[in-house]
Amino acid sequence: MSLSSRLYTVASPKHCALPQISPLFSLKYPPILTGSLRFASHFRRASLSSSTRSTTMGDAVDAGMDAVQRRLMFEDECILVDENDRVVGHDTKYNCHLMEKIESENLLHRAFSVFLFNSKYELLLQQRSATKVTFPLVWTNTCCSHPLYRESELIDENALGVRNAAQRKLLDELGIPAEDVPVDQFTPLGRMLYKAPSDGKWGEHELDYLLFIVRDVNVNPNPDEVADVKYVTRNDLKELLRKADAGEEGLKLSPWFRLVVDNFLFKWWDHVEKGTLLEAADMKTIHKLI
Repeated sequence: MSLSSRLYTVASPKHCALPQISPLFSLKYPPILTGSLRFASHFRRASLSSSTRSTTMGDAVDAGMDAVQRRLMFEDECILVDENDRVVGHDTKYNCHLMEKIESENLLHRAFSVFLFNSKYELLLQQRSATKVTFPLVWTNTCCSHPLYRESELIDENALGVRNAAQRKLLDELGIPAEDVPVDQFTPLGRMLYKAPSDGKWGEHELDYLLFIVRDVNVNPNPDEVADVKYVTRNDLKELLRKADAGEEGLKLSPWFRLVVDNFLFKWWDHVEKGTLLEAADMKTIHKLI
């Protein structure tokens, strides 16, 4: 039976004993003040005109783009930050992934990468769909996306905004219900800043939050986002790395996933197995891996 097939037979968290890992955060969060985002209103006005220009340009240049991905490129507003992770504005997903904009305007946006382990300490990987604009059909960690410029995903305290976004995207990409991945069960372990061109036009320039979670879940992948899924052991992952390095089977890994693997993943995996993830967390440092 393939690893992908195994994925659909995993018990839900209601019926499977999980390792005892202390939640990182209390479920009690300070109230969100609607007025707290007024400081950034001028950024929205500026970016709307920019987005309009991008949409017009996109109509002419990207007519062949998949309809779902095209809609997300222009509807989603990413959070722009400086290299210290301070919010400086927002812009469309389209603009944030244009290498021309990244290079000429140094656009840097906030992102997250989820690493979900089951109770056997196997890591869930996904293969990005063929229609993804950046890095199609590459293998990567469980879920990689962006918090959006909306109140619930701009909350900096305890990385709550990013964790809210991660919960949203796990449902969107992998069909995992929110109740199966409570926000208080995500452990933010660190942040990294990286830049990676995808092709001549598109690329990534992200300040990426690395979120770990241990849950047994049922998965129903969204084909617009995900081509395949599988759980891997440490040894399985090492074999994937070997094949990617050797160019075997056309296998490719996303650049952000490879950075995490090369710099953090295996030592953090030790903490997953021991139930000591909090000991590994360092949210004060931003690792610049450019």
